[in-house]
Amino acid sequence: MIENRSVPVNVLLPHITYRDVAEASAWLARVFGFREHYRYGVPASGMQMHLGAAWIMLDPECDRKASAARLGFGTQTLTLFVDDVEGHYAHAKSCGAAIVEEPHETVSGEFQYAAADLDGHLWIFSRHARDIAPQDWGAYAP
Repeated sequence: MIENRSVPVNVLLPHITYRDVAEASAWLARVFGFREHYRYGVPASGMQMHLGAAWIMLDPECDRKASAARLGFGTQTLTLFVDDVEGHYAHAKSCGAAIVEEPHETVSGEFQYAAADLDGHLWIFSRHARDIAPQDWGAYAP
């Protein structure tokens, strides 16, 4: 397989639409700790960022894509795994992130919190707390 430094392999690379990519990238860096990898377009209109091994593309609105803020509701939830959920939560909250769920352990054994970003996209920051079989909390596992 050919390697490409521009697109990481073995990960899902979501494209998230924002009203203002520059403002969103600065917010995501300051509040959630993302780092810019590169910008693209002339003039620069899109961006790739990462937080650890989690990679995202920031896309501007266009005639076929709108931000959650423009739509008036979210269209997806993004879950990222971080080692220090409590520290990440404290930092995001101190930066003014809209906390949607306080840190808690889920029935499936995850410890997590949820926050909305400046354009209304929902983010969950999680870590594995316990190993629980899906059928032990009510899920169907074939």
